[in-house]
Amino acid sequence: MIKIGQYNTLEVVKLVDFGVFLDGGEDIGNILLPKNSVPAGTQLGDELEVFIYFDSQDDIIATTTEPLVQVGEFAKLRVVGVSSFGAFVDWGLVKDLLVPFSEQRRKLEEGDNVMLRVYTDKASGRIVGSTKFNRFLDNTPANYTVGQEVKVTIVEITDLGYKVAIENEHWGLIFKTESFGKLFVGKKLRAFVKELRPDGKISLSLQKAGRGKVDDLSDKVLKSLERKGGFMPLSDKSSPDEIFEAFRTSKATFKKTIGGLYKQGLIEITREGIQLKDND
Repeated sequence: MIKIGQYNTLEVVKLVDFGVFLDGGEDIGNILLPKNSVPAGTQLGDELEVFIYFDSQDDIIATTTEPLVQVGEFAKLRVVGVSSFGAFVDWGLVKDLLVPFSEQRRKLEEGDNVMLRVYTDKASGRIVGSTKFNRFLDNTPANYTVGQEVKVTIVEITDLGYKVAIENEHWGLIFKTESFGKLFVGKKLRAFVKELRPDGKISLSLQKAGRGKVDDLSDKVLKSLERKGGFMPLSDKSSPDEIFEAFRTSKATFKKTIGGLYKQGLIEITREGIQLKDND
């Protein structure tokens, strides 16, 4: 079944001067992939991964251009125009994405950068954006376990910390005391479930709890050193941001990790960085 507003892998069933037609199934029929999106050398029977959406005539069309967001996801996008229907945002495709006035928590203006949830409107069937997140999140039971790794998107910043969408399905919170590195609205990253509260709220951490996070990081540091020829310009003197960009962990955990590797005789720590120890 074709997923509108998402990627689909479809078979090429017809070649024409202005592109190719893809098999959209009995319900939709053939879907045009315009010539400027057709990969070189495409032949009948080939399977192509394409994004399916509506063109300016509201016809279903395919593209190999990568959108900034798909249906069911969150993203921070720029408002490029406003009309009597609502605001239009750039989501990376030729046709801009509509955010109806009814889906705006505040009136959007051209030039705004706004966090959105993209969905398919049941009444019209159109792909639209919304800033009213509560109606999309926590609609299903949160079947997570403590320590589980999850994908999150930062949606809002509060006095307590960073409100995130967990797997695009549930609300979660990364407390400021659990945060490090460059965090901002729209950023996608991985996190670990820290607590599942009786009231249904979920708190997260950016690193594994307990000794496990150090052991896991030790392996990552050693493998990274091997890939980089035995040396890496990171040490306990590096900035928290540099460490986070390299290993997605806090400076405190990184320092504890390389200290443990040093005591085991596996690495040397210098002013310039860390290097594998030659034990031959």
